[in-house]
Amino acid sequence: MAMSSILNADDIKKALDAFAVADSFDHKKFFELLGLRAKSADDVKKVFTVLDADNSGYIEEEELKFVLKGFAKDGRDLTDKETKAFLRAADKDGDGKIGVDEFTALVKE
Repeated sequence: MAMSSILNADDIKKALDAFAVADSFDHKKFFELLGLRAKSADDVKKVFTVLDADNSGYIEEEELKFVLKGFAKDGRDLTDKETKAFLRAADKDGDGKIGVDEFTALVKE
């Protein structure tokens, strides 16, 4: 499933452009610019499924580094600092990965 079938392509471009510079990523602003926070829980789960590249049911740290590419092929890689900060913000149970419920809670916060 393409991300553009869930989210508006212009919103995706706007969100990616806003964080084009390394170490500028802010997940709250990113989700807001995408219009993801206003989407239904079902749509948020669809986004999670696209980002879970290995279909494990979790977004692991390695997948998280490439999360912007999940929204568009030309998205940049997150820096190690951004990746770890994103993981810390989402990983509420401390297992080192983000489950669908953790992702949904992070988007909606």
